Amino acid sequence: MQIDLIFKIAAVGILVAVFNQLLVRSGREEQALMTTLAGLVVVMMILVQEIANLFQMMKSVFGF
Repeated sequence: MQIDLIFKIAAVGILVAVFNQLLVRSGREEQALMTTLAGLVVVMMILVQEIANLFQMMKSVFGF
């Protein structure tokens, strides 16, 4: 597992948490929720790409 992946996910999490707190404190709860959901989608896309790379590597190793 690459350490870059963990740092990317942590960076997205920190940014989303900061934006969420800023928006909640300014009274924009709906936009804070959308920011959180967008961060979740970004992280899920990163993970799906990594899982696809894993399956591709397994395919090449086992010759399917």
